[in-house]
Parts: sequence; C-alpha cells; structure tokens
Amino acid sequence: RVQLAESGGGSVQPGGSLTLACAASGVDASTACMAWFRQVPGKGRDEVAIGYFGPTENGGYNWFLNDTMKGRFSISRDNGKNMVYLQMNSLTPEDTAVYYCAASTDNCGIRDYRYNIWGQGTQVVVSS
Repeated sequence: RVQLAESGGGSVQPGGSLTLACAASGVDASTACMAWFRQVPGKGRDEVAIGYFGPTENGGYNWFLNDTMKGRFSISRDNGKNMVYLQMNSLTPEDTAVYYCAASTDNCGIRDYRYNIWGQGTQVVVSS
C-alpha cells in the first residue's frame, strides 16, 4: 500500500521550532520527488510547495525552497529510513497550518498537480 504519514505537528510559541517528519511506505523516497505543502486556516491547500527535494539524472538531488521560507525552513531526507523532514524555525502565527507531505513518482515541481501521493497532514499551531 502506498502511503505517506506525517508526524511532528503540535503547538509551539512564536519564535519556536518544529521538525515535521514524513514516513513513506510503498514509495521509494530516495527516487521520488518529495515535497511539503500547507493549508492555512480558512483557505484551500496552497498550490505552491513550501519546498521539494528530488533526484537528478546524474544521481544527485535537486531541491527547491519557497523564497518566503528561506532562512527559516529547510527540507532534508533520510533515504535509509525512507523519510523526509521539514525543519521549521522562527515560527510565527502565520505559519499555523496543516502541513502535508507529497510525493511524485514522475517529475518534480513546485505545483501541487505534480504530486500523485499525499499524506493526511499534520497540524501546526503557533500561538502564545
């Protein structure tokens, strides 16, 4: 069964940090393009990824991080554990959202339509 399971969400104070994890099963995270998206309260899920991490033709990896998150967020992967992570620092109330992990077994990209496998999401609340 193909499945992505996010974890690590919770409540944190402004300025705090969280690391979200995405465990992949039935899909090889080392060869798939893995991305994070979010859905803030009252809005639909963002169509543009927070960031993605995907393989290149020469066996390396390419990654993208949304400019609005650079300096605060980072994406990493552990191929041995088939997991992808989203490290979030200096969180603000505007980062309150449900965070989704997604995988593409085809091409990488920043748009949600590139991704054919989605997790259920994990809630992050940033509040004092």
